[in-house]
Amino acid sequence: MKIQRRSPDPFFYEGGDTAVLLVHGFTGTPSELLPLGQYLRDEGYTVYAPLLAGHGTSPEEMECTTWKDWWKSTLDAYERLKQEGVQQIVAAGLSMGGALVLNLARTVPLNGVIPMCAPIWLKDKRSHLVDVIRHVKPYVPRRGTKPAHIEEHLVPYDKTPLKCVSSLRRLIRHVRSHLGEVEVPALIIQAEQDETVVPKSAVHIYNAIASKEKRISWYPKSSHIITLDKERKKLFQEVAHFVRRISGAAEEKKADAPAGGV
Repeated sequence: MKIQRRSPDPFFYEGGDTAVLLVHGFTGTPSELLPLGQYLRDEGYTVYAPLLAGHGTSPEEMECTTWKDWWKSTLDAYERLKQEGVQQIVAAGLSMGGALVLNLARTVPLNGVIPMCAPIWLKDKRSHLVDVIRHVKPYVPRRGTKPAHIEEHLVPYDKTPLKCVSSLRRLIRHVRSHLGEVEVPALIIQAEQDETVVPKSAVHIYNAIASKEKRISWYPKSSHIITLDKERKKLFQEVAHFVRRISGAAEEKKADAPAGGV
């Protein structure tokens, strides 16, 4: 049976006054977040998943970008939601997207943050050699494929520019050094079968952020692209519950605030 690839394009669903910003991973596209986005849309939320600079095009175009370009795409997406007039924004990101939304949480006003399989440590032991290797071998081919229920949603590159892997490592170091500045409510999601990120990254994030309200949720049967894996329905429900609880608490706080005037 021929696998139908999904579009790499960004998606936007107009809904209520609470918005969820979804940020995809390294070399990924919004397609890996589409089922989650559709679920949140059906729950009544405004949902926006941007396409990060250099992604969804070609490895050669990606090679011309760095983590600061991916960060700018994230900031621009946040600004678009503000311009749409939403009252509350929760940011959720998968893998590198999780690192980007953690950085967003310390930079702009957010109501909550959901890093999913966000990297503090990468499993590939060769990643620390990338700064040397990339000068003689600029690309590495994609290794293998994911299980069919995941692969059918992806729009992958056939090779990865090592210059961008080097930049990803710089992003991770930057976020790791600033985690103590994250203070918003946080739901940290981690797949126990993660083949890309060392799972204890989630524990480090939990311990390092300054949020008063925070928790880790473990998914024992899921791999790195948790938004498409076997426990995705549970994940979608947990994300929606977190968004609902956070947005409800913000509304109650607003209602309890004293009225202005003389």
